[in-house]
Amino acid sequence: MNEDRLAAVGLDILMAARAELGMSMPYLAEALYALAPAPGDEVTISAATDGVTLYYNGSYLADCYLRSGRIVNRLVLHGILHCMFRHLKKRRGRDAVLWDLACDAAVESVIDSLPYACLKNPGAPSRAKFYGECRRELKVLTAEGIYRLLLRNPRPDYEIAQLQRAFLMDDHSLWDMEEKRQREQTERQDQLWQSIASKTQTSMQTIPSPSGQQGEAMSELLAVSARDDVDYRRFLRRFAAPREVLRPDDDAFDYIYYSYGLQTYGNMPLIEPPETREEERIEDFVIAIDTSMSTSGSLVRAFLASTYAILRSTDTFTRRLNIHILQCDDRLRSDTLIRSAEELHRYMAEFTLTGGSATDFRPVFEHVQQLVDAGSFTNLRGLLYFTDGMGVYPTKRPSWETAFILLAEPPMTLKIPPWAIKLVLETPELDKPPQLDENIWLEDILADLPEF
Repeated sequence: MNEDRLAAVGLDILMAARAELGMSMPYLAEALYALAPAPGDEVTISAATDGVTLYYNGSYLADCYLRSGRIVNRLVLHGILHCMFRHLKKRRGRDAVLWDLACDAAVESVIDSLPYACLKNPGAPSRAKFYGECRRELKVLTAEGIYRLLLRNPRPDYEIAQLQRAFLMDDHSLWDMEEKRQREQTERQDQLWQSIASKTQTSMQTIPSPSGQQGEAMSELLAVSARDDVDYRRFLRRFAAPREVLRPDDDAFDYIYYSYGLQTYGNMPLIEPPETREEERIEDFVIAIDTSMSTSGSLVRAFLASTYAILRSTDTFTRRLNIHILQCDDRLRSDTLIRSAEELHRYMAEFTLTGGSATDFRPVFEHVQQLVDAGSFTNLRGLLYFTDGMGVYPTKRPSWETAFILLAEPPMTLKIPPWAIKLVLETPELDKPPQLDENIWLEDILADLPEF
């Protein structure tokens, strides 16, 4: 059979797979037709996508279809989910081998969980074993979470190769091509898939499935895909308040009168530049740490080290700090006052997790309110609560902003109060810390600190 004939046969097979998937999952209608199919000579196996086109190998599709149409259905859905979960864009700055494996495992875990006959697959013991290992630490099997586990728990090369074979479905070679596009085109394509993911999530809640069942895992991952990576430094600035700092204010200084005085009277300017300026800085702040059994000491250590790095490398905080670091599980365990970046470093060097019971957030809020009433803060703007999100929340909104910092997407059944901010730090910041302005590496900070 010649190449043109194989390309035509492959296209017919893809069209049939789209139709079957659309009948089982009508909420995927827009996503199924967002990728334009095209034969790809460079695709040596199965199919590949760059976020715009679905390139396919006609000979491979024909062989798969003869064995089982379900294989093609899974292949088509696999590529679409990569795009909806925005795996192509999020590959930047990560190890390509581990990221590709994490993305394949996350997508296949969703497909394996879907209750549709057109996707049924006998499965493999290696897949089930890997899912179980990941679920011991992750509530939702996101690519970001799996990637973080692969980084922190290195595996031998032969194990990585075995996992790649277990989850391999499509070709990711075109993902690098996506990185070479112009930034504007890449952003437009990412926004398109972000919009499709949002519409699909809404459709899953409104359009009934013919089987009467929806994919909970897909819905949870769609919620994660809509979230962009968080710039922790920028996020902290939302808790800043106006402060007068000792720094010339160039914006409020008129150089015309200054130059005129120098020209007219020699070295006698008519005005001097202001010696102070008003900037948004953080002085009063509270960091609460969940010390229940579900919180990992190594993650707390990385979180505190990242916060310390921001203190040293940015102008987010004032030089004179008033930071209270609280430890709490079902009751308040400790309250440490930090007055400078150096005190924070010493605190980390001597830090030990205290507690280990269930999680109750209310004692922290009650204690902070007592501090506010006692005048311990000049202008408390925010509280960061580092936790897994599972616990008893206060019912009343406090007078300060509160953000619950999580390192994994919590289950959809978990309802964080509407007045609180939920920030999921699934970014490379804690996996591959940034360099500080003073040529100090966060890895060096971590190396100086004891294991908790």
